[in-house]
Amino acid sequence: MRMVKHESVDAYLEAIPDATFRAVLSRLRAIIKEEAPDAEESISYGMPGYKLNGPLIYFAAFKNHLSLFPTGVVDHYSDELSGFRTSKGTIQFTPDHPLSEDLIRRIIRDRIQENRSKKRS
Repeated sequence: MRMVKHESVDAYLEAIPDATFRAVLSRLRAIIKEEAPDAEESISYGMPGYKLNGPLIYFAAFKNHLSLFPTGVVDHYSDELSGFRTSKGTIQFTPDHPLSEDLIRRIIRDRIQENRSKKRS
């Protein structure tokens, strides 16, 4: 996907040409909103992002894959993510090889806990 400045997450999603990619990211958005209903939704770094006591999680569409950017915690799930391309703060996946909703929810909950503990420090 070409880097275009979007004014909202709705605009970002609408601009994704692949309907399957768009559907997967729309569902991911819904899960984030369910798990972190108080998170502030915005476009940050050119992609949808959520903040709750600091940066929480981001996602994006690329030409051949989708990415979830939980800004940490990826190492905690190394066994479950062994079939995915990952880096310290990124998980790449495709509609044909998706992340499970359960795993996404646990990642979001862990990120919320991390941010809450940082706030107390």
